[in-house]
Amino acid sequence: MKYKLTVNNQPYEVEIENINARPIVVSVDGQRFEIQPEAANQPEVRKEASEKKEVKEYRPAPAPSTVPPVHPALSGNTMTAPLPGTVVSIFVKPGEKVEAGQVVLVIEAMKMKNSIRSVYSGTIAEVLVELGQSVAHKQALIKFADVGEASWM
Repeated sequence: MKYKLTVNNQPYEVEIENINARPIVVSVDGQRFEIQPEAANQPEVRKEASEKKEVKEYRPAPAPSTVPPVHPALSGNTMTAPLPGTVVSIFVKPGEKVEAGQVVLVIEAMKMKNSIRSVYSGTIAEVLVELGQSVAHKQALIKFADVGEASWM
């Protein structure tokens, strides 16, 4: 370890190779010295215990989450995100009619673009996300005004 010391108003750069070795090898401004410290000033050197003790691992129970979901599924007429990511394209607007299986938006996750298809036929009431927004898994994306036939692809 390197240290900067001042002795009698003279600065020195000191490097100690191993503080636990005897004698201690020290380099002062590039010059090597072997030092034998006095017994009173010696740092205490502890040896490892020879027998192993049983170590119990502490695993606290996880604290219940108090953070409310970003956009909980509002009701049965809401489409939620199947994966977390960033919204990069939105293909629908409120008032538009969509068919089950139609691509309504694209979410990018880990540099892959995922087309999100509507699972319902019906009219879009509200688009709950915007371009560039990060979405969480199961976050509400689109709310339908009326829901027709469901498609479970």
